[in-house]
Amino acid sequence: MMNYLPALAGGMLIGLASWLILASLGRVAGISGIASTALFEHRHAGSHDGAWRWFFLIGLMLGGAWFASLLSVPISAPRATWLLVLAGLLVGFGTVTGSGCTSGHGVCGLGRRSTRSLIATGTFMATGFLTVFVAARLGYPLI
Repeated sequence: MMNYLPALAGGMLIGLASWLILASLGRVAGISGIASTALFEHRHAGSHDGAWRWFFLIGLMLGGAWFASLLSVPISAPRATWLLVLAGLLVGFGTVTGSGCTSGHGVCGLGRRSTRSLIATGTFMATGFLTVFVAARLGYPLI
C-alpha cells in the first residue's frame, strides 16, 4: 500500500488544483487550452486576464523540476530531436481534434460531469489500451 501513496497524493493535488482554478477563476485547468491561449491569444492592450495562464505554466515547470530534484527522480534517456518534434505535433493535432487534452477532459471535464468529456476520456483510454496491445503483439518494448 505504501507504494501507492505518492500516486494517491499526486492525484489528490491535481484534483485540488483543478478545483481551485475552477472555483477562483471560473476556468477549466486543461493544459492544452491554457498553453494555447497563453501562446496564441491576442490580448487587448493593458489586459491582464491571461497572466494567470503564464503563472500556471511556469508553476508546472518549476514545480515539476523542483520536486524531481528534491526526490532524485532519474532522468529519462534522451530522444532524437525529430522524434520529439513529431511527437509534439501529433499531440497538438490530437488536442485540437479532440477539443482538449486528457487533463482537460479526464480531470476537469469528468469532475464537472460533462458527457462530452466522458466520451473523450473513454476514447483516449481505449486508444491507449489498443496501442499497448498492438505494440506488445509486434514485440515493441513497453517500458
